[in-house]
Amino acid sequence: MNLFPRFVRPEPPPPGLVRMRLIATGLLIAMALIYLAARSMAGVNPAFGFLRAFAEAAMVGGLADWFAVTALFRHPLGLPIPHTAIVPRNKNRIGDALAAFLRDNFLVPGVVARRMRQLDIASAAGRWLASPSGGDGRMRRGASRLAADLLEAFDQKRLGGMVKSTIGQRLRTLDIAPLLGQALDAAMAKDRHLPLLNGIIRWAGRTLSANEPMIRAMVHERAGSIMRWTGLDETLANKIIDGLDQMLADMAEDPGHPLRAKAEEGLARLAFDLQFDDQVRARVELLKLELIDNPAMQNWLDGLWESARQSMLRIARDPDAGRSGRLGEALNQLGTTLQEDARLQATINRFVRRAAVGTAADYGDGIVRLVSETVHGWDAQTITRRLENAVGQDLQYIRINGTIVGGLVGVAIHAIDLLL
Repeated sequence: MNLFPRFVRPEPPPPGLVRMRLIATGLLIAMALIYLAARSMAGVNPAFGFLRAFAEAAMVGGLADWFAVTALFRHPLGLPIPHTAIVPRNKNRIGDALAAFLRDNFLVPGVVARRMRQLDIASAAGRWLASPSGGDGRMRRGASRLAADLLEAFDQKRLGGMVKSTIGQRLRTLDIAPLLGQALDAAMAKDRHLPLLNGIIRWAGRTLSANEPMIRAMVHERAGSIMRWTGLDETLANKIIDGLDQMLADMAEDPGHPLRAKAEEGLARLAFDLQFDDQVRARVELLKLELIDNPAMQNWLDGLWESARQSMLRIARDPDAGRSGRLGEALNQLGTTLQEDARLQATINRFVRRAAVGTAADYGDGIVRLVSETVHGWDAQTITRRLENAVGQDLQYIRINGTIVGGLVGVAIHAIDLLL
């Protein structure tokens, strides 16, 4: 999607610009009428001479500033006077200058780092999360509409592919074995592995009960004919099943059971190997890559992105409803934590600062080039109209000031002429 399309539809000037143009032009016409009236009554009273001098100089000043303001954007009266229509003639230079300004003042990593140090992003985000309805809510509503429009406007197939590719790439570069080992170590240090171990024991008990017929069949097939004839195979199968069942029951009830200790030793050894054994780490890495490339995993990632996109759209379209329930409570708690936890604030601000500096370093030249090429691609009328609508109202004040200041200078010159 082209975020910077060519502007082809003429945009009407804002009402403020139209009003100021009428005032400036009306003032110039008024000076012309005053000049004609004062000129015709010059012999009646000397005061009309001052009025005539004021109006005459005011017309000169107003016309000069009208010419200067108009020459910025077009040829005055349509005449190809040299050094007029400055903006359309220098469109490409303006784009290059704007791009250079962005590069030198905003997209230099050192400048970005220096500016980011002055911002407390974490606290600001915390205040907004804790009280998003503060103020008049215009920023929140505008941001919600923008987010919804962007999510709906993007090519979902391409964007979903990018998200899936990014997640997959991050998973591929993640050395997961040491993380699993450290997590297992931390869990065992605080006995958080016990529910998992108990669950494995209960699962083994259920599996044993579900597979009793298979165990009896295996013992019957492997027993000799004498044992089958005497029925000892059935007795042996019962003893095996009862013994395994009793062992699992003892393990579930006795925290100090020797087999539980053996299982914990095995878990501890696994945690160590995951962190320090190259062969184990290589096997885990291979399993990870096979899992990532599995079509089921790819389909899961597709569904994960679509589910996340739909959730974001619901929240963006109705932010108040999106913040209700547990999600709202979690966001509110997160905002409170961000405001109160100084260490978390420092961590987030440091991350945002490094991300901004990294973005400036990696994509600064691309952003500058995009700005320059975008302005180059605009037609001259578009950029002229855009700039005039943006600053034209202030430029009309120049015309008004020029008219008034010119008139005052005319009065001063007339007074000096009379004195001399």
